[in-house]
Amino acid sequence: MAGQQHPTPDVLSARLGYLLKHAHARLAGDVAEALEPFGIDGHELAVLVVIAGEDPLSQAELAGRIGVDRSTMVTLVDGLEDVGLVERRRSAQDRRRNVIVPTDEGRDRMRRAEEARGRAEQAFLTPLGAGEAAVLRSALRRLVSGEP
Repeated sequence: MAGQQHPTPDVLSARLGYLLKHAHARLAGDVAEALEPFGIDGHELAVLVVIAGEDPLSQAELAGRIGVDRSTMVTLVDGLEDVGLVERRRSAQDRRRNVIVPTDEGRDRMRRAEEARGRAEQAFLTPLGAGEAAVLRSALRRLVSGEP
């Protein structure tokens, strides 16, 4: 586990925002530590995962899928391109449009980093057990989507 744990003050232990914030911070630290050997962070891994599983996307489409602004996406793609994990290419469907595609090294690093991320996430969820972890994921998906 990354970072040091501190006891939750009783006055805050019932506040959902406090609990979500600190659970996220702990998970983010654990995942960052797991991804460190691969030289990428969680945002960069998200880019690789999305472009590996989709039809080729433009930077703007990719930004929308991941939920970051366009200037952040430019920075992410530039960094991944600089280390040879992605390429900008002309779209086969529309030559005026550039798309982002993973390189072979990008696909390989994504696969290995995604396995490490999954192990870190699983370790984070261990106190819940498989059933409670599944319920948590389902509940969070509903909260994020806003649908019952």
